[in-house]
Amino acid sequence: MTPKRGRFRTPLDPGALAFSSSLMVDRLLYREDIDGSRAHVAMLAQQGIIPAAAAKRIRAALVEIRREIETGRLVFSLDGKDGGRLAADDVHMAIEQRLVEKVGEIGKMVHTARSRNDQVALDERLYLRTATARLRGLIRDLRRTLTAKAKEYQDVVMPGYTHLQRAQPVLLAHHLLAYVAMFGRDDERLADALKRSARSPLGAAALAGTPFLIDRKAVAKELGLLGIVENSIDAVSDRDALLECIATCSIIMMHLSRLAEELVLWTTQEWHFAHIGEAFTTGSSIMPQKQNPDMAELVRGKTGRVYGDLIALLTVMKGLPLAYNRDMQEDKEPLFDAVDTTAASLDIMARMMTTVTFDAKRFDEELRKDFLLATELADYLVRKGMPFRTAYEIAGAIVRECADAACGLADLPLARYREHTRLFGVDVYQVLDPKESVRRKRSAGSTGTAEVRKALKQRL
Repeated sequence: MTPKRGRFRTPLDPGALAFSSSLMVDRLLYREDIDGSRAHVAMLAQQGIIPAAAAKRIRAALVEIRREIETGRLVFSLDGKDGGRLAADDVHMAIEQRLVEKVGEIGKMVHTARSRNDQVALDERLYLRTATARLRGLIRDLRRTLTAKAKEYQDVVMPGYTHLQRAQPVLLAHHLLAYVAMFGRDDERLADALKRSARSPLGAAALAGTPFLIDRKAVAKELGLLGIVENSIDAVSDRDALLECIATCSIIMMHLSRLAEELVLWTTQEWHFAHIGEAFTTGSSIMPQKQNPDMAELVRGKTGRVYGDLIALLTVMKGLPLAYNRDMQEDKEPLFDAVDTTAASLDIMARMMTTVTFDAKRFDEELRKDFLLATELADYLVRKGMPFRTAYEIAGAIVRECADAACGLADLPLARYREHTRLFGVDVYQVLDPKESVRRKRSAGSTGTAEVRKALKQRL
């Protein structure tokens, strides 16, 4: 079905209609579109712009249309074929078409004092509110899972890394809580973005507003939004709220990808620090022994996809003059994809992490193979009164000596220590214990045993 075209004598070319249609993408916004229309119509009646009786019929019909869509009695179709009843070039016109079918000419009153420009912008902002709640709930689930796992292994000491080289002993719980902190910031970003996105653009019309004495704030209030987008041009030409959501999804995916990467590394035979439950791993089509961390790898891979969504929308918006341009129709696919991909990745990571186990014995083996306690030697000398830079050089020389002798720091005789400085005493061996190393850390937010227990207590 080709819609009537007003001033145009020639109907839109079927190919042009198919090329320009967004119906099969923006049909996902039918709930938001109906909610926005019902609030708009209620305001129109309240302001005396349309009859109250007409508004009542329209609002009731919109509820029926929503029910028809959700039960499958009414389906979307670009051309009306294949049993499709809602045939139009976008979800907004499809619903309006069905409304007119149900209530007649009064259904056309629904579009009084608005344009598709502000209608679309409202639908997207209502979608963002729902998407934000969905993502925040999944983030909370993952943070709870990671915190529970940290509590389970709160006494396990592991090698901490910088540059993927062993650095200093840390508590495994401290390492896991670093991710809890990352995802906490993601949650804060989503909550903060909602302060800007939860504002109604409706009433901006095409770009200049409307001569009708509408009450934009009443619509925002009925929809549970925080207020209105003040400038009518900005209201219809801005997609910052979508960009902010996708940007936050990109950061979330980056954090998930870092966690996924560590799971991939740690579950190899070379590291063998962790094990992922079989329900979240797969085998090989040719190698019977394989247990591959496919879910972690997929999360890592899907990160690039969400980055692509952000770049896609940034590119759409980068050269657009004010106000609305049809290019902006391309905003929905990256938004929907970014939200759905991020939500699925958060969900699978939380469920997978419940099955992850860690090998405390392997951690202990690695702690004793290298020179992770070299900084402890320097700090020991500082406590004896030596300047840190001097202590650092002496500790480095001792490491070199042990490496040449193929022995550990704890294996070096006291006499050899004292050749470097007479400040070394027999108590030096007390600092060469990984568990003692973490116990002694006292600074706020450190891997110190007391600090980690405090952090766990705050999060449980």
